[in-house]
Amino acid sequence: MTSTFLRDAMIDRLGQARTDANPGPFPRDGLVRNIHGDFTPMMCGGISALLLQMLHPLALAGIWDHSRFREDMIGRLRRTSDFIATTSFGTFEQAETVIARVRRVHEYVKGHAADGRPYAADDPDLLVWVHVAEMSRFMAGHLRYRNPQLSHTDQDRYFFETACIAEALGARNVPDSRAAIETYLTRERRELVCDERTREVIRVLLDAPPRNLVLRPAGAIFMRAGIDLLPDWANDMLDLQMSRLQRRAVRTGIKSAMPMISKAVRSGAYRRALERLQQ
Repeated sequence: MTSTFLRDAMIDRLGQARTDANPGPFPRDGLVRNIHGDFTPMMCGGISALLLQMLHPLALAGIWDHSRFREDMIGRLRRTSDFIATTSFGTFEQAETVIARVRRVHEYVKGHAADGRPYAADDPDLLVWVHVAEMSRFMAGHLRYRNPQLSHTDQDRYFFETACIAEALGARNVPDSRAAIETYLTRERRELVCDERTREVIRVLLDAPPRNLVLRPAGAIFMRAGIDLLPDWANDMLDLQMSRLQRRAVRTGIKSAMPMISKAVRSGAYRRALERLQQ
């Protein structure tokens, strides 16, 4: 039987699940689908989110101990992309299936971080960190490269609606507004660390070539764009500072490449996945 993690989370958050007229978690023409369906800002935001996530010692430990990040960093990004695509564009049944699958995997991701603290991927607090890192950087990418005029009300609505995904995975007390996100990130800074393990994972990420041959020339600028989307304090911790000139060059390069990138992915796996989910 299909799980009800997402339906229960949406009932708790919205008072009801979506209707049969809109069989997925988010409205067909709604804000979440509009943001998550935009490949280039999402790719830049996804890279930035992973960079930010690795500053948390417990999140880093899970990657270090339970993944093949050295051989398959791009695969990790792809799996995250698939999860976002399915929960954003799929039916309730598709979204519930992938959420249940992730919850099962999380049951086995446990251990001790480099500082000796125990960690578990299904820890509600750790799930909040991963979620906030992703959603805040997706929004940063959207504001930078698609719609810098998006209202504060719509930004708040985006964080409020997407919180149900984290809650369905087991997170609790999820920040669900711009102000709550900023307060949370400020508070969490005292927990963050950049050590040799962090630098190794970041090095592997920045050196990982895109699988799509058409996108390989754009790979380096995607990585730089992900760095550019980080908060300044995260850049400083990771020692990935960029000059004003470098930032301007990256932003110009991404904006110039967006038409080519959109054309390249139109027949690619990402676009085909979205089209399949929306049928």
